[in-house]
Amino acid sequence: MQNSRTGSQKEIRYCRSLMVTAPASGQGKTTVTAALAQLFRLRGLCVRVFKTGPDFLDPQILTCASDAPVYPLDLWMGGESHCRELLYQAAAECDVILIEGVMGLFDGEPSGADLAESFGLPVLAVIDASAMAQTFGAIAFGLKHYQPSLNFVGVLANRVGSPAHAALLRDSLPSDLPWCGALLRDAAITLPSRHLGLTQAGEITDLPERIHHAAVLLEDVLGSDLGDWLPPAVAYTAPDQPCPMMTRIKAVRPLQGVKIAIARDAAFSFLYPSNLDVLQLAGAELCFFSPMHDDQLPDADSLYLPGGYPELHIQALADNSTMLKAVRAHHQAGKPIVAECGGMLYLLESLIDQEGQSAAMVGVLPGQGKMQSTLQNIGMHQALLPEGQVRGHTFHYSRMESPLTAVSHTAGARGQPEAVYREGRLHASYLHLYFPSHPEACVELFKPNIGEHS
Repeated sequence: MQNSRTGSQKEIRYCRSLMVTAPASGQGKTTVTAALAQLFRLRGLCVRVFKTGPDFLDPQILTCASDAPVYPLDLWMGGESHCRELLYQAAAECDVILIEGVMGLFDGEPSGADLAESFGLPVLAVIDASAMAQTFGAIAFGLKHYQPSLNFVGVLANRVGSPAHAALLRDSLPSDLPWCGALLRDAAITLPSRHLGLTQAGEITDLPERIHHAAVLLEDVLGSDLGDWLPPAVAYTAPDQPCPMMTRIKAVRPLQGVKIAIARDAAFSFLYPSNLDVLQLAGAELCFFSPMHDDQLPDADSLYLPGGYPELHIQALADNSTMLKAVRAHHQAGKPIVAECGGMLYLLESLIDQEGQSAAMVGVLPGQGKMQSTLQNIGMHQALLPEGQVRGHTFHYSRMESPLTAVSHTAGARGQPEAVYREGRLHASYLHLYFPSHPEACVELFKPNIGEHS
């Protein structure tokens, strides 16, 4: 674990750190980050991994590699102070911090480059070199010099065809850009994907073996002395002020004694660890269940249906009639339900998959969901709810048609606004809420009605 040093005003924590980025999605960032996490663990080091931006799939892979929850770092959703607190805490608990970038290094506002600059993170670029030669050097040069203030530590070539190909790529680099090696193309470390991104970790039966194999290959590339290869430790300081809403929640514990049942299986797995932390800090007891496989809901005061892939499991969900009945009964009893994206689709009267197969769902939300062949909406959004303004993101291939009138709509920098529906104590939207953006507002969504809970 890294040493801490107290300065004139606040404690500074030091930790070896690295951001793994790329010029675009699909370059191999997740594979390299997972391999690095595994490699450090094999050396007996404690590793914490973060993912830049909103993402539920890459963190599943990275959790398997690091054996620890993977939190998002997003300057817009959570704010600079929230990100600083996460990094500061991690620096006290681990030997190495890894941050996987999102899309390309400079994509988005704020971008991964903005995050790296905010915290002085060293940046390693991974470039898929499978279909290029000297252009590799031009891309690497652009990544380094587009924002010269970044701490750019080098470039790693991925999916390289041969040692001769690797030499060609290395020779294309300018003298001021360190070559960190090349990973040869290898199907044994490839991570499968589908329409929303990587395949879920639980569905890749040989995932630990793939990650271990990638770690062994990466060790051959980087060499055995990783301490010399890693950049010097980054200095992390605590936020100037703790989040006042989180402070109040910890003190008041407004969900004390409230039991929240959370859907978690192959159909519903898009959960931020940060969201669960907020609920637990507010005093809630969390329990998990499977809408696909369990016969009944847990005895709970509130229900959380996150997003996922219900469209891939519509028949299994429809066939579990006792669960459908239990969710309906929960809603009819006036108990809170928070449903996001796939969770909302589950509550509709029916859902049609990409093959045109239709199945009956819970039916507490009037309307129908239908999968589309193209992306319907993506981007960072915020919503002004009666409880307060919350932030999050949207990303879906389905369309929903409902006669229900929306109580509000989200606002985003790109894409179409998303409807927010309320039906009794049900809150439903395509928006994936990031609870730390407004902890008090999100906690209110799960509070039972007055007199209903003792």
